Amino acid sequence: VQPPEKPLQAEEWNRLRESFQLPEIFEEVMFNSMVRCNSPIDVAKSLLTHVAKNNGDIAYNLLLKYLALCVQQGQTSEIRDVYDIMKIRFRILESGAYNLLIKGLCNSDQWRMGLTLLEEVKKIMIPSRTNYESCIKAASRHQEMNLAFELYHEMLSKDLVPTLDVLQAFFDFSRGMKDAELQKELFGVLLYLRGNQIYPHKTFMRSIKLWFESMPGGNWRGHLTNIKDSGQCPVCNHQLEDSDLTEEEYNNLSERIIRDVIHGTDTFRKTSPQEFEAFQTFVENRLPFDIVIDGLNVSHIKPRRMQCENLFDAVNCLAKENARLLVLGRKHMLINSSNWKREVMKEMQNKADFFFAENISEDDAFLLYATLRSGKHCKFVTRDFLRDHKACLSDSLTRHLFRKWQLIYRVNSKKMFLSLFIQQPAFSYDCVVQTTGDTWHIPYKDSFEEKYSYEVPRKWLCIQQQ
Repeated sequence: VQPPEKPLQAEEWNRLRESFQLPEIFEEVMFNSMVRCNSPIDVAKSLLTHVAKNNGDIAYNLLLKYLALCVQQGQTSEIRDVYDIMKIRFRILESGAYNLLIKGLCNSDQWRMGLTLLEEVKKIMIPSRTNYESCIKAASRHQEMNLAFELYHEMLSKDLVPTLDVLQAFFDFSRGMKDAELQKELFGVLLYLRGNQIYPHKTFMRSIKLWFESMPGGNWRGHLTNIKDSGQCPVCNHQLEDSDLTEEEYNNLSERIIRDVIHGTDTFRKTSPQEFEAFQTFVENRLPFDIVIDGLNVSHIKPRRMQCENLFDAVNCLAKENARLLVLGRKHMLINSSNWKREVMKEMQNKADFFFAENISEDDAFLLYATLRSGKHCKFVTRDFLRDHKACLSDSLTRHLFRKWQLIYRVNSKKMFLSLFIQQPAFSYDCVVQTTGDTWHIPYKDSFEEKYSYEVPRKWLCIQQQ
């Protein structure tokens, strides 16, 4: 439905409503359309008044849609009025209303009221990431950086993951400020990017560069570059951190994952302790493996082919080097079917060890255990990112090692079929933000990517203190 261009009288709204196919949802559809078309506020208000006169009341969801339109247009006094109405009418508002109210107020000169509302939200629920970010941006815009960082740390303590947008705002609004404490906080944001293997996009990278170069008396200069294969930066000749794990790091990581992740709380959610015990015995009797394959994951790599053919190609491809293979499968693969041919399965079992888990089992823990127990040379093949397991690791150093290990030892099965194969040269240097104190090296991507990715960037920002 197309919203009218000017406010209507009661009888005009009634006529429109009656001509609508489903009159009982007319107001809701009309408000949705007004938000989409960004209708003038007085048109929306005339419908709201009409509803109030007709029903003696305005439903929560209609007030919410009107509020969305007010926020979209930055109508601060209307936002306040809606808030007053809602507060009187409803004892508790839900998160959608708070998101809109806080966002609307924080984008206005009454941004401190947004902070008051954030405190109100805290009493009844954990505020959303959006709540925090609206307040952080408002504080940053008004140069109240201490407040902005206080909210940022509070947000992190609640396990809310900040968007790149809000992290970029810190650098944009701190430009040219001389404040040692603030500088420390911003270095902390860069270390947050490092610890979580986050790659800024080009505009965020430029904000970082401009912030460094604007630092009073800092004498920082930034240059865009590509790191040599050897890991040396052509701008400052600095050697980047090695990507490989030392024996000690590998052993520590292996111990932590087996303790925290595999024997921790999450392993047996989708596998029984008996099955996992049987698997451990199976692995210990056959160690070490060179490559561990997530069989089910790999079998889906080319959707138009038989699953057993996909897996057969992978096993054939990897067995060429006389590698010792372990394929993690499911019991249904042993039943002759259109996707799983018995003779193909038999032939594969001559080239690799197979462990068939129950059909409902989750095989990430099996994959991690067999790979780590096999030693530092062993790689694993999967399309999965194993993110849940990284989250089970309690400290950032171990999470960093886990990420490094994944980058080196995880082979993306999709790429394997693009014949990049397993020995795709891993970088000799670690692709994360790194610093020596008077240099910073920041890998960045050309475009913004919401999706998590293990594709490492080839472009870097080198910043050095002259």
